[in-house]
Amino acid sequence: MSTGWTSDDIPDQSGRVAVVTGGNSGIGLITCRELARHGARVILACRSEQKGEQAVRQIRSALGDAGKDVEIEIRRLDLASLESVREFAESVDADLPDGLDLLVNNAGVMATPQLRTEDGFELQFGTNHLGHFALTGRLFDALKRKQDSRIVTISSVMANRGRLNFDDLQSEEGYGRWRAYCQSKLANLVFALDLHSLIGEAGLEMKSLAAHPGVSDTNLTSAGNDLDSSLFGLVSKPFLKLSDIAFAQSPEMGALPTLRAATDPGLAGGSYIGPDGFRGFRGNPVVVTPRRLALNHEVAERLWKASVEATGVDFDFPPAAAPA
Repeated sequence: MSTGWTSDDIPDQSGRVAVVTGGNSGIGLITCRELARHGARVILACRSEQKGEQAVRQIRSALGDAGKDVEIEIRRLDLASLESVREFAESVDADLPDGLDLLVNNAGVMATPQLRTEDGFELQFGTNHLGHFALTGRLFDALKRKQDSRIVTISSVMANRGRLNFDDLQSEEGYGRWRAYCQSKLANLVFALDLHSLIGEAGLEMKSLAAHPGVSDTNLTSAGNDLDSSLFGLVSKPFLKLSDIAFAQSPEMGALPTLRAATDPGLAGGSYIGPDGFRGFRGNPVVVTPRRLALNHEVAERLWKASVEATGVDFDFPPAAAPA
């Protein structure tokens, strides 16, 4: 008998509408499956509609007879294109006049060669952070239309190794694939926690939370294993080979922090959910403490300003109500 939170603890999601980025594989696919299993209408957002269709078939098959009745649809979204983000958000906003209940900022790339997005951003920072920043901003009105809506942004244990180089966020003066990845995941965490603070200041009935999956055996980590760099000596190719046995957990377990952040009604806004095991590599999902830098107000303000300038997207926060 499990003593920790599992997918069996997800409350009924009937009536909720969720958008999950990168829902075609790994943790995103499991997140879509479990949300749909518990009654949510799920919009699976991914770059390849063909892969999205494969994922939907896989989800329906995994759910058996119940899979025929789940509400799940595919919409194309390329987070490396601000135009694609705009088109996706406008279509979702138009189709959901009553609003959006849940946005899961899950998709990401890890330790890629030095590449640029369609808009000229360093690929990892541009996709993992700026794409999700712009998407959240463009869906913010839809989220405001639903009481108790929730935004969950996925970070990484490697956020603890990251730093935000505000003089060179796009890695133009030098590129390290793991350095860029860690910076992007720290940006995800800073953004999620700062968004919670701004939501509170505006008096909105919504929550922003962050989660990380620990070390999970997914397509993302497999891609990382094929590359020739290490995570600053902590996660190298030999380490990840060992982690396949000793540290890495299944995608099913890796998805639990995301699912808990997305569905647990008892969680406060600003919570950070991750595995409870050694160094957060594996285990059951619990509230964990973010590194101090992620809570630094000055750092958060600088990142927000830089993100608005890069994407041209800001958030419509209503003024807080005056005290009675």
